[in-house]
Order: sequence, then structure tokens, then C-alpha cells
Amino acid sequence: MNHFLDIHTTDAADLRGMIDQAAAMKTARNGRPKAAPDDDQPLAGRMVALIFEKPSTRTRVSFDVGVRQMGGQTMILSGADMQLGHGETIADTARVLSRYVDLIMIRTFEESVLHELAEYSSVPVINGLTNRTHPCQIMADVLTYEEHRGPIAGKRVVWSGDGNNVCASMLHAAGQFGFDLTFTGPQTLDPENEWVRYARDKGRDVQIVRDPMQAVQGADLIVTDTWVSMHDSQSTRERRHNQLRPYQVNERLMAEAKPDALFMHCLPAHRDEEVTSEVMDGPQSVIWDEAENRLHAQKAVMRWCLGV
Repeated sequence: MNHFLDIHTTDAADLRGMIDQAAAMKTARNGRPKAAPDDDQPLAGRMVALIFEKPSTRTRVSFDVGVRQMGGQTMILSGADMQLGHGETIADTARVLSRYVDLIMIRTFEESVLHELAEYSSVPVINGLTNRTHPCQIMADVLTYEEHRGPIAGKRVVWSGDGNNVCASMLHAAGQFGFDLTFTGPQTLDPENEWVRYARDKGRDVQIVRDPMQAVQGADLIVTDTWVSMHDSQSTRERRHNQLRPYQVNERLMAEAKPDALFMHCLPAHRDEEVTSEVMDGPQSVIWDEAENRLHAQKAVMRWCLGV
């Protein structure tokens, strides 16, 4: 069973194959209308359940479009539709859904929900996001970097801000794709020690540097994410802004990195908070390619899950 639950639990050779296939599928679509189906229809006759306990724009649209381009159909279910674990158990939900669909993608809060769903499902399950990791986003990031700058192996990535779920998956990718990572942010928001150890155990140079100007020296890629979640209280928002303000990605910070360094953000962004509009819209930003590449990377992930 090819579940795609996290980057660090997926074989590195399989991850490389997905990135290469995503690039090939993107190239094959060059010049085609966005709504046009792929010439190859590997999901013809397949039904994919897309479960959203947590709201989404990019994840919902990219998975839905990707399934349709590959000839499949989608069933989109919200947390209100499912009430996952609040009546019927997650295990029983997994058993039932497996009788109806060929593949399940879930975007949820607790990592335990993802793992229980996968444990009892008889069809592949994809992690569309949990509070702890976001592997599909980082697959798109690797694809984006490599289409602009070539192999990411051996490069230096700097994460500025909050060591959150996206940062966690970036650390997993450092170990699996062979790049080094520097985290710069307040100590209270450091990435989990488990993920730092994972990348280091894979032989990668992982550093934690409090001074952002020092951290970005020699950086090939600078990445950030929002400082606050839609569910954070006003007091939490204010506290996080005070902590993270020194780690804003602006033109001054970008100037300290390599001249050809790229900038990424998984979006949505709060302009002029974690990143300035000048950087977002500037020549080093590849955020729109990054957003598009969610589509291509996830198509490759789905094909790998189904073996098609």
C-alpha cells in the first residue's frame, strides 16, 4: 500500500521519481488549455475522496484539477460533512470510504487522524496537511527550485520565521533530497528537535542561527510562511508578531543571500508582515510557479500511490 503520509517515511528513490514525473507531466502540458485533459489518463475510472477538515484554496483546487486532468473524478467532503471521529470512528470511516473510492486525500488538524485513517484504509491515503507536517507543499517546492536552478542536492536553504509544519517537511526533504538547512527564528518557535535530528542523521548540515542577516549568508533559497494561523486569538497574533518581526523577509535580507537566491512562500501570504510586497513581486520570487507546481507534484504523488 503506497500511502503518502510524510516525506521522511517515503523512500528517497520514490520521491525522486515523483519529482521527475511531475516535471515531465508539466512539460507535456506546455501550451495546452488549463482545463484540457492530459493525453495520458491514468486515473480514468477512478474516484478520489478529498477530505477537508481544515479550509483550503491551493490544496483543494490543485488536487481537484489534477484528478480531472488525469481522467478521474473527485468527491469533496468537508469536516462538517464527515464529523470525522465525532460519531462514527475514524477507523470505521476509513473502512467505509475504502469501499467507495480508490484514493483518499485528507487535510486535517491532528496527525493521529491521518495515521488512523491510513491504518484502517484499504486504499492509499495522502497527507494534504496536518498540524505537524505538509509534505505535498515541499514536493512542489523541490520541483520549483530544480526547474529554476537545477538539482537541489548540496544547496543551502534558509527557513526564516516559525518552525512550523511546513518547516518540518522541509527538514524531512533536506534529509531525503540532500540539501542543507538553516533555521532562523525565535527560540520559542524552533522546529521540533526530532526533525532536526532526522536531517542531521541523514548527513545534512542543519544550523539554528538567531541573527537572520547572518543566517542567510550563502543561501540558495529563502523560505518563509505566515506568522499566524486563522485560528489564533488576537493576543496570540500580537505576541507572535512581536517575536517574528525581526525575521521578516525583505529586500535587505535578500541582499545578504547569494545574488541568484530564490524566494518561496507556500501562500497565502500576509503582505508586508512575514514578507514585503517588494520581495513577493520581485525578480527572485518564484511563488506563483511554486503555487502552480502543487498541481504537478500532487499528480505525480497520486500516480505513485495508485501505481499508474
